[in-house]
This record gives sequence, structure tokens and C-alpha cells, in this order.
Amino acid sequence: MDDTFKIGHFTDKKNITGCTVILCPPETRASCHLAGSAPGSRETALLAPDKKINEIHALFLTGGSAFGLSAASGVMTYLEEKGLGYKTGFGVIPLVPAAVIYDLNIGNPGARPTAEDAYQACRSATADFEVQGTVGVGTGATVGKWAGISKGMKSGLGIHTLKEGGIWLTAVSVVNAVGDIVDDKGKIIGGALDDTGHFLAAKEGNKRWEEQRGVFSENTVLSAILTNASLSKLEAYILAKRAQNGLARAVIPATTSYDGDIIFSLASGELSASPDLLYEMGTEAIRLSIISAVHKSESLGGYLAARDIRPD
Repeated sequence: MDDTFKIGHFTDKKNITGCTVILCPPETRASCHLAGSAPGSRETALLAPDKKINEIHALFLTGGSAFGLSAASGVMTYLEEKGLGYKTGFGVIPLVPAAVIYDLNIGNPGARPTAEDAYQACRSATADFEVQGTVGVGTGATVGKWAGISKGMKSGLGIHTLKEGGIWLTAVSVVNAVGDIVDDKGKIIGGALDDTGHFLAAKEGNKRWEEQRGVFSENTVLSAILTNASLSKLEAYILAKRAQNGLARAVIPATTSYDGDIIFSLASGELSASPDLLYEMGTEAIRLSIISAVHKSESLGGYLAARDIRPD
């Protein structure tokens, strides 16, 4: 692997699921913040700032709910073949934190990404972070499910990059939220729809706070912040935690009892930067990546995308 982050996808539009892998440059320092009430993940405990492991080798985001977590073994196989991992006396152990979204309610609920799919995503990974929308882990993502899944709308994978001098920061988000997605003026751009194709909460936002109808812990926003800045593990944790503010500005309601939100932060350590500058860049990049996930998605599985609905 080159000394830069790479991203690869496996997309199954027939069954409406997929996965995304982010391959890390050497000595990538990482942490995460688990904000949701029902996260589905593996290897996130080692990212806590008090744990001794500093480096990870890849991040894996997948559909398939908890079933999809087993596909991370395909990423480990790929990295092991490359000789990449945590070095022990008897071999290298690739460290691959992973997290899932619940996409069994769209497409084929018996289909979920496999280890071979994840392996192929690794093989296809490039430094091109331009591909967005209904791709990879975002293939089965939906939003606006506070009124029930039948009222929801299609979402996907969004990416946004900010730069300041020689520092860059990229946010990657798969948006599978129970809430509606709003722009910087509070206007709904993706969310629960009525029978005429208009947003349910456009005139009565308090409807979102009524008793949830058929909503369970089956929703999640998963985000990853990538930067070339140098951060301690504690600073990487604060970056992930502070970026939760960006999620809260773009999703209403955000991080509910029905969401399993997780934000990861990955720093390659090339340049020094003000941590507080990075924290604010991370917040804004997360917000914009969530909005991009809605704008870039396409209708699929009977769920309309933003580009296909009538404006209010």
C-alpha cells in the first residue's frame, strides 16, 4: 500500500447491500466515539484513548447488520497477504475495527456482504474519494424512518474534504438515520414522506417526537474522519467526539434511542496542526458529508432519492 488512505467498495444493487473498506497508511493513529444506543461493531474497544494500541491498518464499514461483521475477516486476509499488521513473535495481526448498518429492511434480508466481498473491496481500493451515493456500505442506507420504514427515503454514502494550508481532512459518512436530514438553513432535504411525496415534518416538526411507529434499533450514521495531521490518541478521540456536533446539525432527531451512531477518526501524522482547528474542521466535514450522502444517492428498492422528489 502507498503512504496514503485508500477506499474501496463492494456494491450489490440487486440485493441492496454492500461494504466499504478504508486502507490506512503506516502508523495511522485512530480512535472513535460511540454515540448511539445500539451500535454494531468489532475491535472498537482497542480504540479507546486508554488502550495501548495506537495503530490500525484498515477500517471496515458494512451492511448486513451484525451478520456483516464477519466479512471483516476478508480485510484481514488481504492485509495478512501484504504482510501488514501488528507484529507479534509468531506473525502479524491486522487490526481492523468495523461497524455495521442495518439494511435488512430493504432488498434481500438474507443477503449480506461476505469475506470475499470485503477482500475484493480491498483489491479495488484507490486514493480516489470522489465516488459517492448508492455505493458500498451506502447501498442499502435509508433515512427519515421515524414515521416507519415505509415512509422513509433513500440515502447513501457521502464524502466531503476540507483543507487549511497543507492540512486536509476528509469525512466519509453512511447515513442510515431514523431522523430527517437538513441543510444549513434547517430545510429538510431527505426524510419521512407523506403519500403525496412531501416531507411529513415540513409543517409540523413536532410529529417527529410522537411515539415511534414500527421503529426499532435498526438505524445508524457511521462516519470516519481521515486527516494527514498528527494527533495523539486522546486528540483523535476528541476529534471523533467533537464531530458529533456536525451530525447533530444535519440530522433531526439525531442519535436517538433507535440509532447506533459511531464516528471514527484516523490520523496519518504527516503535519502538525492546531487540534481545535481540526475539531471544527471535523464537525463541518461530517455535516457536509451527511448532506452529500442524501444528494448523491439514487432511488432504489422502492425508496425515492432526493433527486426524484417534488420540492415543497
